[in-house]
Amino acid sequence: MKFSYNWLQEYIKDTLPKPKKLAEILSLRTLEVEGVEEIKKDFVIDLNVTPNRAADCSSHFGLAREISAVIGSRLAKPVFKVIEEKKIKAKDLVAIKVREKTACPRYTARVVVDVEVKDSPQWLREKLEVCGLQSINNIVDIANYVMLETGQPLHAFDLEKIENGEKKLGKEIIVRMAEKGEKITTLDNKDYNLNEKILIIADRNGPLAIAGIKGGKRAEIDAKTKTVVLEAANFSSNLIRQTSQFLKLKTDASWRFERGVDPNLTEMAIDRVVQLIKELARGKIAQGRVDFYPQKLSAKTIKVEMAKVNSLLGIEIPRQAAKKILKNLGFTILKDSGDKFLVRVPTFRMDISLPQDLTEEIGRIYGYEKIPAKAPKACLIPPERNFDIFWEEFSRDILKEIGFSEVYNYSFIGEDRAKIFNYSSTELVEIENPLSDSQKYLVPSLVPNLLENVKSNFKYFDEIKIFELGKTFRQETKNKIGISEKTALDGLIARKKGDEGFYELKGVIEALLEKMGLSPSAGSGQGVWYDDYLPTPEESKLSVWNINKCAEIKVDNEEIGFLGEISPRILEALKIKGKVVLFDLDFEKLKKVAIEEQEYQPISPYPSATRDLSLLVSAETKVVEVLNIIGESGGSLVRDVDLFDIYEGEELPEGRKNFAFHLIYQAEDRTLQADEIERIHQKIISALEENSDWEVRK
Repeated sequence: MKFSYNWLQEYIKDTLPKPKKLAEILSLRTLEVEGVEEIKKDFVIDLNVTPNRAADCSSHFGLAREISAVIGSRLAKPVFKVIEEKKIKAKDLVAIKVREKTACPRYTARVVVDVEVKDSPQWLREKLEVCGLQSINNIVDIANYVMLETGQPLHAFDLEKIENGEKKLGKEIIVRMAEKGEKITTLDNKDYNLNEKILIIADRNGPLAIAGIKGGKRAEIDAKTKTVVLEAANFSSNLIRQTSQFLKLKTDASWRFERGVDPNLTEMAIDRVVQLIKELARGKIAQGRVDFYPQKLSAKTIKVEMAKVNSLLGIEIPRQAAKKILKNLGFTILKDSGDKFLVRVPTFRMDISLPQDLTEEIGRIYGYEKIPAKAPKACLIPPERNFDIFWEEFSRDILKEIGFSEVYNYSFIGEDRAKIFNYSSTELVEIENPLSDSQKYLVPSLVPNLLENVKSNFKYFDEIKIFELGKTFRQETKNKIGISEKTALDGLIARKKGDEGFYELKGVIEALLEKMGLSPSAGSGQGVWYDDYLPTPEESKLSVWNINKCAEIKVDNEEIGFLGEISPRILEALKIKGKVVLFDLDFEKLKKVAIEEQEYQPISPYPSATRDLSLLVSAETKVVEVLNIIGESGGSLVRDVDLFDIYEGEELPEGRKNFAFHLIYQAEDRTLQADEIERIHQKIISALEENSDWEVRK
């Protein structure tokens, strides 16, 4: 917003600082100055007026009041006296009918007769031009001048162009919402289509102006105008903003109304206008104002305690200095009792509502740069470590590093998904007021929504690697627990074609658990190992897992989750064409056994030896069964066992398949001799051949 430096000087009794210095002061204490430009014998100060200060700093007098408080100078208020014609009554000439009281809380009008419309004097034209406004004629220019001076937008109508009211006793101005199909031609000769959400100023024949934005052509001031009715009103900021955006019409008036204008400003502003019209256009001022103001806006009062002010600012500000600052800013001290005083907030300071707001006013005028830098007087105690959050973030980081993407799903499923996954009504937690049928229950497992992610993303990707860490909910009526809430960690690999990724996902789990201090074990009873998944016959039919490719994940002797391929029945029901292998971990149990501090395990400096082992087994045999036996019989010298091939070709007998393993032998304290390796290898073979259905192929 542009301000004239010379105009501001008229309201300050002392000499203002130089323009650039004044700009620095305003930027430091009030609002940011975006630029200073010299125009003729004046300077234009371009100020960024923020919405919270628009009511008091969008006018020259308001900014001058702010400057006087900052530099400690005296404020020179405009002095004028309205001289009215007692024989001419404003109420006999014009009547105001406001139909929309919420949209227009105040409407003030005055009438001036026998005016001479002509060019404005040079001083008035220059002031408008410096602020970016074009001179029209003396009447319009005076209205714009007072808007720039006070911050109150005003509008002038030619009274003779307004239709008489219903009683034929005077002109009637109506404030109402536009009717559908109404149109208006504005002063710049542009046509606008109106609707029922736009507030207008009208007479009996239709719109005269778009309220708070722009006047209409029909009642404009021209060279023939003799009687002028002046409008100083207050309109709803939200309504003006919506109308301005809808019509794509921005004006100086709409800018101010959108940000809020003090409704108590209309009287002073309209009196200032009519007195200037009397001086510059030889008009006669009709007696009285026609004023619609059913609910007066009263000033707020706030209690200020200097002890709290000083405590908040961190500096001792003298009591008298604080009072002077508030008075210079336009506040009134109603009651003074020692270090406490009651302050009345003027209605033009709409941004002030709390004691802290007044503390800020005192602090910024006194000078924040005067507040010394001090270390805080407090004991900073580190917060107690939250291991729940620690392990959650730890797990997320590990899986992301491995190449998985995290997903966040809603914690709901619908009736259709509950049927597909065979969840019983006794275990599901039903929501009292679900938003939709698809959000009827809280999730008893993360699996259904993860598979929905697969279904939707298979449109774009051939391979998906995702995981989710979230809450699951179940009814525990048997144990009289009520609703149990647990944290689960689930991840999956889904592919349209090729290997389903079972052993790849097994490696992911082992990498995760090893990072959490849980070392893998080839045998049962110690560390991380895998056990048979043994559902009941009924569970087998309804299970989410393919029971031929599923295992329980155990730490020592406690089950912490499952790893397996999703049942073809589930995939078919969800219309997922591909294979999905998934792990489901009970994160509550996992956190209890996880270890943050891990013992350093040096790499053995002694060489390793690899032996291959081929085993012919029945088609129902699971890899974990073989791994458990290898681990138990081989002992600690079996460093690792890798399954590198599963063959189920036509060359094998019916109902048989072949596993091929790499067995890696290594000691930490010595080089293993060939005969020692052979002895252990034969021990493993003997242990495997104890199963009469298995055959080690040599």
